[in-house]
Parts: sequence; C-alpha cells; structure tokens
Amino acid sequence: MTTKCFCRVSFYFCAVWLCFAAALTAQTNAPFVQQPLNQDSHNTLLRSGPMAGYAEMTEASLWVQTTRPAEVQFRYWVEGQPQTSALSELVKTTKAGDYVAHVILSLLEPGTKYNYELYIDGKLVPRPYRLAFQTQSFWQWRTDPPAFTVMFGSCAYVNQESHDRPGKPYGSDHEIFTAMAAKQPDLMLWLGDNVYYREPDFFSVAQMKARYAHTRALPEMQALLAATQNYAIWDDHDYGPNDADWTYRMKQPALEIFKSYWVNPAYGHDDVRGVFFNFTWNDIEFFMLDNRYHRSPNYSRDSLRVMFGAAQMRWLKDALTASRAPFKMIVAGNQMLNPMSPGESFTKFPYEQQEFLQWLQTQKVYGVVFLSGDRHITELIKIQPEGFYPLYDYTNSSLTAGTYKADRDANNPARVAGTLFDNQHNFGLLRFEGPRTDRKLTMECYDKTGKLAWKHEVKASELRVK
Repeated sequence: MTTKCFCRVSFYFCAVWLCFAAALTAQTNAPFVQQPLNQDSHNTLLRSGPMAGYAEMTEASLWVQTTRPAEVQFRYWVEGQPQTSALSELVKTTKAGDYVAHVILSLLEPGTKYNYELYIDGKLVPRPYRLAFQTQSFWQWRTDPPAFTVMFGSCAYVNQESHDRPGKPYGSDHEIFTAMAAKQPDLMLWLGDNVYYREPDFFSVAQMKARYAHTRALPEMQALLAATQNYAIWDDHDYGPNDADWTYRMKQPALEIFKSYWVNPAYGHDDVRGVFFNFTWNDIEFFMLDNRYHRSPNYSRDSLRVMFGAAQMRWLKDALTASRAPFKMIVAGNQMLNPMSPGESFTKFPYEQQEFLQWLQTQKVYGVVFLSGDRHITELIKIQPEGFYPLYDYTNSSLTAGTYKADRDANNPARVAGTLFDNQHNFGLLRFEGPRTDRKLTMECYDKTGKLAWKHEVKASELRVK
C-alpha cells in the first residue's frame, strides 16, 4: 500500500514537472510574442543598434547590443512583401561578449532589398527609423553591373565630459549622421578613428569596451547604422594611443574588441593578424588596409620602416594582381600619396611607399584609386607617375572630431583645384555607374548638412597605361 501511494505521488509530481518543463520550453523556443516593448522597457534592454554589416549575394549580417544578457532575434522580409517574412536564428548576448550579438542571415535572394525588425527576449523593439539591408546583385552574364553609392568618412568623436579634455568639447555637429542617413547610400565605409580612446582607456580592456559602447550608442548615428551595409578599418584612436604602432601592448585586445563591434567579412588573412580584408560590391573591389597593427614607430630612423608590413603588402599585391575590377579602391587610415602631408602619411615611409608604387607600375595594375582619412581636412590628391596613369587619393575628414585649417600645406600642387574642404565637418560619397565596359566614378564631398561642396569624375578607361 505504501509503495503504491508513493508511486502514485511520484507519478503525479513527474507529470506536473513534465508539463511545466514543456510549457517553459515552448515559451523559450517561441519565435516572438507580438507585443512591442514600451519606451522605458526597450531603452532598458537595447544599448545600441541594430546595425547592418557585410552582405554578399545570398547572405547578410546584422549587429545589436543589449544592456544585459538577453535573447536577440530578427524578423526580415523582402521590401514591400511582408508575406515573405522569415526569422533569424536566436542569439544570446552575454556579459563576456559585451552583450553584443552578430546574426548571419543566409539563403537570401540576390539583388534584393529587405526590411527587418528587432526582437529582444521575444518582444518587438520598435525603432523610429528605417531598418533595411540588401544583398548584392547576381549581374554576371546577365546585365551590366548596377550603379551604386558608397559613403565614407573618418574621425567620429563623441563627447564624454568626465573623460574629455577641459574647455571646448572636441566633438560637435553630430547631426551630420542624420544628413548622411538621408542620402541612403548602399555602403558606408568607416576609415578609422571611428572611436576615440581617451588616456584612461588605453590599458584597460573594460574601459576600451566601455568607450566603444558609449560611441556606438550615439542617438544620431543609429539611423545610418540600421539601413546601410557598414564596413570598417581602424586608425590610431580606435586602435590605441595617438600615433600608436605595432609595439602597443594592448593591440590584441584592441583587435578582439574591434571584431566585436563591427561585422566585416574577414580580419587579416591566414596567420597574419589585423583588420585588413578585401570585398567586392557588384564589379568594384575594395582593399581595406590596416595601418597600425604592423606599423613601425613614426620616428624610427630605420630606412626600411613600414606602415603596413611585408606580410600585408604581399597579400595586397597578390589580391590586386588577381582582381579584374575596373576600379580597385585601396582604403587606408592615413593619406597614401600626399607629398606635402604635415601629419602621418604613407609618404613618411618612403621605402615601403616607393616600392609599392613602383610595383604597381611594373605589374601594370589598372584602375587603382586610394581613399584615406585622418587629416581633419578633406582634399583630392593627384600624382602623375612617369609612364603611368594618374593616381588619386581622396582624403575625407572629419565627421565630428575637431577640424583644422590646412595652413601648412595650403598651396599643395598635388591637390586637385577646388577640392580642399577644411575647418568644417563633412563626409564623402562615391558614385559608381555606367555600362560594364565604361564604368565611371564620381567622387563627391558634402558638408554637415548634406550640401554638395565639390565633385570630381574619373572614368575607368583613364586609369590604364596607354
């Protein structure tokens, strides 16, 4: 009798427990509860984002940061076709991962624009701006490559009074990001100094993470991040101290933090560390360089000092040799061609620079254009190597950090007339258009309100050895 009662009681409790566990599992695995969070609640759960990262023909990436451990998921659909909606995988954010989630969306349709929405812990987090991403077109053997636009800029300083220098705030005009988002570019390239570490940050992983989180949460930045494919490299201020080089002892943690806060398709190559990578959008290839991780000290007297290092340069040369892109956009944090640059530049590393430029000419690599940042002024530099096509370096800076007058190189003969834009915040825009056999690049500069300051056109056919 006692045994039977015990078995019945045990069976009863087991049944209750199984029902409870099933209900809990169903709740955990349920994709969403169609109930938006109230304003206070989503401010508590969402730290920054969402952000669209790299995209390929059938794959795209999204990023978001929460304020505590949470479950993140996205619903996405073809623009204008909500009946096509699908759910991403559910990703858990953790304290160890700085509450950041990277979500990869696969098996997408090529050449398609998508809208999406964010859910945290099963509840919709509404955003007051457009959430969108796109996949690359499958144009090969079918049509001419599509026209597209690429926005870029550098030097984004977000003030924090407790850690800033005394006096006038170094960052200003953060509304520039609203003007940038209004242009609805296809891509956004962040050319370094996207975050400004302060002195207390340099040797503390926790403080470095806090700096990234503080900058990424800027309200004015969110609309641009949410609806444009974002790609990034770094310069000194989001790598470490001012003018930092390969000796910076925190460079490995800095790299891991950078990888956490961006969603690039790659970081370095094989066993060569860094933030460098290349990617193609339609028919144009971008070679994103790392000018910090392997850099010699600026004041080294070694005639063989380097800005990129032998391994990265070998990768770049081979990638350029393999590329068939009509425009090959080489992107770096520092100026690449300016013969009069008063600040950091590739020119200050004459051995590596001249060896590379000579290699370009010997190899007859066509279509090369340089993009750079850092200078806190904007200009288009043009040099004409003997027996080669003209080389351009479009420097754009700064987004929100302090600006300067170009006093020390005001009369630079290498500068294209009318392209100096100094002492004002601004951003750059590139337009790629035209048929496959006659592609054209228009380089444009816009002020903080989105007003056009200047533009310069160059055809791919002009960037070949005659």
